Amino acid sequence: MSLTSSSAVVRRLVVSPGHAPSPAEPQRLVATPAALSAVLRAFGRPLDRLPVRTAVYIGGPARELPSVHEGFTIRTERSPGRALRRAARELHDGTTDLAIVAGFAEPDPGTITVHAVRRAAEAVADSERIIGLLDLTTGGPDDLPPVRPLSHGHRETGPDRHRLLLWSGRDERDEARVRGELLSVLDGSHSEAFPALPTAVPCGTPPGPVRGAAVTVSALAAASVHKAQPVRTGRPRQIALLFPGQGSQHTGMATGLYRRDPVFTAAVDAVFAHMGEEGRRVREDWLTPGPPRIPVDDVRRAQPLLFAVDYALGRLVLSWGVRPAALLGHSAGELVAATLAGVVSLGDAVSMVMSRVREAVRIPEGGMLAVAASEERLSPYLTGEVVVAAVNAAQQVMLAGPAAPLAEVRERLRADGLTVVDVPASSPFHSPAMAPAAEQVEADYRRIPLREPVLPLYSGYTGTLMGAQEALDPRFWARQITDTVRFKDALEELLAIEDVLLIEAGPRQTLTAFARRHRAVRLGASAAAPLLPARPGTGEADRQSVLTAAARIWTEGHDLDMRAVSGLWTWSADRARTSAALAGVPG
Repeated sequence: MSLTSSSAVVRRLVVSPGHAPSPAEPQRLVATPAALSAVLRAFGRPLDRLPVRTAVYIGGPARELPSVHEGFTIRTERSPGRALRRAARELHDGTTDLAIVAGFAEPDPGTITVHAVRRAAEAVADSERIIGLLDLTTGGPDDLPPVRPLSHGHRETGPDRHRLLLWSGRDERDEARVRGELLSVLDGSHSEAFPALPTAVPCGTPPGPVRGAAVTVSALAAASVHKAQPVRTGRPRQIALLFPGQGSQHTGMATGLYRRDPVFTAAVDAVFAHMGEEGRRVREDWLTPGPPRIPVDDVRRAQPLLFAVDYALGRLVLSWGVRPAALLGHSAGELVAATLAGVVSLGDAVSMVMSRVREAVRIPEGGMLAVAASEERLSPYLTGEVVVAAVNAAQQVMLAGPAAPLAEVRERLRADGLTVVDVPASSPFHSPAMAPAAEQVEADYRRIPLREPVLPLYSGYTGTLMGAQEALDPRFWARQITDTVRFKDALEELLAIEDVLLIEAGPRQTLTAFARRHRAVRLGASAAAPLLPARPGTGEADRQSVLTAAARIWTEGHDLDMRAVSGLWTWSADRARTSAALAGVPG
């Protein structure tokens, strides 16, 4: 089921900003600027880390309140119930990203009850601790809406579904003992109990440095555990996430995770919700078997869908407890990386994607070529219209330009014996042909608030770590559709800082292949692993591939949130139910 019509309460507490009134002469607390400051700081979070579109909703008596306080919009209603209901409406029309709702003189005359409320799908995608969902279907406008428990999906018990088995020991001998105990449990368990077995053994103790992992189904579990090679972990390499761009998409990509993992599903739904009616059409083309109404390689499908899948995969990895040391996106993937790094809110990032798409379709048809050659080798083939679009590796360069000139260059390259592959793209991204689109996109981006990244973010356009000057510049983001992608340089700088485990959060393993050509990866100092299969396959293949990546992170020496990881085989949205028609959420 979709959570996109619901509002989630993620924090709730009672604030006493001053001395309690005398029981003999109770005095109702009134909203004042000083009280607003107490409300804003109630959750102990730095104000500059609250979403840009945070609003404070006051319910109850107020006195001389400004419309803006400490940079945040203030809205007033005569009762806490009205304030909560207004907050829910404005969350879902995009006015607000975080609603701090303060009920003054609630529950006592001298206290304030404060709720932090978010769009439910985004709260689930962010792995927030959700108290419950607001039920807006009952009571009058002044009544406080009840908070119902979150019921998102149901328990899955299919033994033929791939799952992850993890174990560890203090040393090799202890690992062998633990593995033996796990094998005895597997031999003695009925297949129906297989999904419910603990994710990691031994239970209740910190993981040891000698680790094993198996991705398997019930019938093959014992054999898989027996054959798995134990790994002695040392100091684990930090994890960096890679996000691919257009050209990596394919029909049905990652559909095996949708409605089969709660975080991935909620994140995709949240992205599509921000796209409005177009999001419904993109989702339908993605999930419906058979030819789509608009082909997946068309920019109108490729970029919105890639953003949704890349973003949801990134959120999935973060839900496992992974905190990346760096983020790097290729082309359109850089906007996904920026969203996860806090440069732009999810809703604004989706607006940026849709602006790119809207302007790109107005540009005459063009395309892109992948050529197995160096940038220097290709210099004689370039024209004023056909240019280097991306430098991905020492011998992997992409060219772009309008259709007719690009076709001429393609024939010249092939005639000279170079290997050339057409990139699945219908627009000449990263070429001068996109300049008119970039001008309009920049005008759109000037209305979007930008922030400095809170995670290290490497840019494929500067080839280095992104600083405030780039992150806060609308022109920098707009010119990305005309400028050359320097992925090779950005990856070079990232891997020069420290040895890392690169995880590609996107389809087709394109960036994994580029990374494996890098000297640091070839020599084993760093490593690269994909989340999704290299080519289209079954839904079960998608889940098996993601679990294999989780196993790789575990054997690297990182600890995982076992409950979150287990969602891939214990959760399903099929037949999902929620409490009595919560806010009209569709099933």
